Amino acid sequence: MEILEKLLNQQKSRKVGVILALLATIVPWPIAGLHKFYLGQPVWGVIYCLLWDSPIPRIACAIDVVWYIVQGQELFKAQFNELSLSYSQPVVLNPSITKPVKVEAIAEGLRELDQLREEGLVSEYEFEQKRRRLLDRIA
Repeated sequence: MEILEKLLNQQKSRKVGVILALLATIVPWPIAGLHKFYLGQPVWGVIYCLLWDSPIPRIACAIDVVWYIVQGQELFKAQFNELSLSYSQPVVLNPSITKPVKVEAIAEGLRELDQLREEGLVSEYEFEQKRRRLLDRIA
């Protein structure tokens, strides 16, 4: 259990994610989806593993490689390292104790996210997930 907590709390490396996804395009089994487990997306990792004998995981891994390279370091950190850090933070039931969230920063993030969607770099589904996550920070 401690190993799992260390893995979840560890900062994710873009290089490691790219290498694992690239390896999965070459050798689909037994590492299909390993990069998804590493990046804290176990559901996608299981889906990739279940589809290992079809070409779908190889294609998806190739797309992931391109996406991780194109999106840049800052966006990668925002997407994957914030997810891993949220597991280690305690849940605060009293909202008056929490730090106030800067609405301007969230508004700027929403504008950037909308721009990525308009440029076709983020799907509608991903856009909606990220938008909800950003809006949940306000409440």
